[in-house]
Amino acid sequence: MSIIFTNKTEGAVVGLLGRIRTEQGEMPEALRKVAEVILTDPAEAARSTIVDLAERSGTSTATITRFCRGLGFGGYAELRVALATETGRAARQRWETDIGQEILPDDGLDRVLGVVSGNDIRLIQETAAQLDLATVEKAAGAIAQAGRVLLFGVSSSAAVASEMEYRLQRIRIPTWSRSDAHSALTDAALLGQGDVAIGISHSGRTREAIEVLAEAGSHGAITVAVTSHPRSPLAEVAELVVTTSSRETTFRSEGFAAIHSQLLVLDVIYVSVAQRTYERTRKAFDLTVRAVTGHRLPEGDT
Repeated sequence: MSIIFTNKTEGAVVGLLGRIRTEQGEMPEALRKVAEVILTDPAEAARSTIVDLAERSGTSTATITRFCRGLGFGGYAELRVALATETGRAARQRWETDIGQEILPDDGLDRVLGVVSGNDIRLIQETAAQLDLATVEKAAGAIAQAGRVLLFGVSSSAAVASEMEYRLQRIRIPTWSRSDAHSALTDAALLGQGDVAIGISHSGRTREAIEVLAEAGSHGAITVAVTSHPRSPLAEVAELVVTTSSRETTFRSEGFAAIHSQLLVLDVIYVSVAQRTYERTRKAFDLTVRAVTGHRLPEGDT
């Protein structure tokens, strides 16, 4: 059973539309209709009564209530407040309206920079808004005490796993990252109680990542999924799930766009681990800094 927490703090509403957009494809047909109406005109949805929204989506008020509860809201009133808050902020920021997401072949670098940076900033903010800190606390606590930590990801997620491996090793957490399924599965089979396995997949449907977490979990390891899809197969086999945001732009698939969000989530977990192991971390940093000092040119040298 996956543990998926919903952060209902005021900041959490910033990522509501991003979450609906991400999860829409996996919703039952009736809920997808509700999502489509909301995403088409969020401001109008925020002004609508539950009866109005049900009529516009061709569903029922019971379906609207189910949609709200699936997102972690107590009822439609809470969803309306969240939508109104987010659309108000979006109107002020106007990233997507003013910049857009399309990059044409003859666009100048100034526009390319605006689209890429604007999209990345928004995704990072959406990820931060929806990130459940209770889940982060559990993951960080498990990693800080772990005998071994295994990270797995393929393609762009492999680079993210490798970066997290470097950070945790730097503070004396025994960590390995793998991108080859056979190596990862053999490592996962050797994990046990007190160890941690982390699978990274934007889609949550990478077969190898699912198999690695399932294998690790079968031996008693704590399993963590990092994905943009909290109802994905990867999330289903994980004990803890932390979610990211992603949105496709020209030349950048959702998987590529998710990298910054994945790094943010893992960086927060890493810092939380470092806080828990402060004295050990401080000594480790002192030792490693001294070890590489001789390979740095003095200031002023060219």
